[in-house]
Amino acid sequence: MMIEPGRKSDPLTVTVRIMSREYTVTCQPDEHEALVASADYLNERMTAIRRRGKALGAERIAVMTALNLARELLALKGDAAVVKPDGESVEKLRQIGHDIDQTLNASD
Repeated sequence: MMIEPGRKSDPLTVTVRIMSREYTVTCQPDEHEALVASADYLNERMTAIRRRGKALGAERIAVMTALNLARELLALKGDAAVVKPDGESVEKLRQIGHDIDQTLNASD
């Protein structure tokens, strides 16, 4: 990774390496660490898919990686299309709701 120096408020030009290719990206100085960490993570994920798959092209690897990362993001956000509630959790929530109702009714 190479950084082109400048004034503190000037955007940085950062060169990152993903799957043996270099990409030059501009970012604000306070975003530099996040950019480098993101590029490293993306490189790891894409390299892992390349190792697992047959002779896949870089574009297909990038799309597969993007789909995996999007699914993970949606799961972290709790998207219902991705995260299916398990029966045990649903039953616990029903029981908690029932207990709350009983407690409220008992205090009336």
